[in-house]
Amino acid sequence: MHYMNFGPGYGMGDYGLGWGFPLVGSLFLIVILWSLLWKGLALWRAAKRGDMWWFIAFLILNTAGLLEIVYLFIVTGAKLSDFTKPTTHEPHNHQ
Repeated sequence: MHYMNFGPGYGMGDYGLGWGFPLVGSLFLIVILWSLLWKGLALWRAAKRGDMWWFIAFLILNTAGLLEIVYLFIVTGAKLSDFTKPTTHEPHNHQ
């Protein structure tokens, strides 16, 4: 008699991880991608604005994008359209 095998999702299952592992792994991957998106945007803006202390905080702290979102939209006053519209670069006249 198997006391630990209560059906799919319980116990160890056939793969030793149960049914919950793909869901947890997928959620973990989504959180990582979400965090990297906001961290990259915040690091880029902090570097362009010369906000050294914010830049260092973003490098050290992992807040799943929360601190980065606060910085981008509250501290710097950015709008979502700032990140969705293409930027145009004017040519430089080097003389």
